[in-house]
Amino acid sequence: MMRTSKRRAIGGVIAAGLVVLYAMSITGTAGASGGRVVPRMGRILGLIPARHAHAASAASSSNNLLYHGGPVMHTNTVYAIYWVPSGYTVSGRYESLINGFFQNVAAASGQTSNVYYSDTQYSDPSGSVQYSSGFGGSYVDTSALPLAGCVDPPATACVNDSQIQAEIQKDISKAGWTAGPSHEFFLFTAKNIGSCTSVASYECAFTTYCAYHSWIGSGSNVVLYANMPYADTVSQTCDSGQHPNGDDADATINVTSHEHNETITDEQGNAWYDSSGNENGDKCAWNFGSAQGASGAQYNQTINGAHYYLQQEWSNASGGCVLRGT
Repeated sequence: MMRTSKRRAIGGVIAAGLVVLYAMSITGTAGASGGRVVPRMGRILGLIPARHAHAASAASSSNNLLYHGGPVMHTNTVYAIYWVPSGYTVSGRYESLINGFFQNVAAASGQTSNVYYSDTQYSDPSGSVQYSSGFGGSYVDTSALPLAGCVDPPATACVNDSQIQAEIQKDISKAGWTAGPSHEFFLFTAKNIGSCTSVASYECAFTTYCAYHSWIGSGSNVVLYANMPYADTVSQTCDSGQHPNGDDADATINVTSHEHNETITDEQGNAWYDSSGNENGDKCAWNFGSAQGASGAQYNQTINGAHYYLQQEWSNASGGCVLRGT
């Protein structure tokens, strides 16, 4: 009992300190983005802005992506990690629908009929991106959350980027997977688990961003990863409002596509992005183009026979946002 009480007391002190830091970030000049979301912060890339914080200029910009000398993913294999500790939940079909999305994107490899083919116009000195995707499998992580990683008021718990990195690396080992420049690991956290880019809680899920991608290490052992909070924790900020599969997973699948396409074309932040730092997904965030179906269940992509409502991606060839191959 004494150990438990001491741990709770320490956690309370840390949490109180984080609340003070959070208050500083929303009342003054502490935030690195000056109170608005930016597309990248150091190694944190492709910050999908919460809908209310989205600057329309990013989507309407006519500036094409520029090449900065770094690698693209010529082929890619993705892995899904679901961090669902005791006391937290996901919707009934959350995992199966997201896994199914990755499987369908893989099955449709090479086809020009969906947004992934637009990535093939981008290249590095070793060659062009190929629409050649694979799904390496999924892993359910039920381990407890670490103490007081950050403060993200819309959620009941919060993990920071360092904690996310540690969990991903642990799960890669447990699942027997292999990292490398052609593999990407998506960490999907359960509903009501928030996240921030750092312990200071300046840039956090549901208030400024909906997801991001980054990397750990370098060379042949690089770990490419994406932080994927549960989008419908705060539906008005991270959900498009269209659920063609009738599940919370639809909202997360949209932002998953954003991060996946960006990692393919700018895996370590030194390949393709525009003069403002926007990657192909950033420039078209919350821009869905034409769709079909009933309101609330619309879709704009049919991938391997399944329907999805995904944002468009930027095409240099078209000078704008596209839903299909160019």
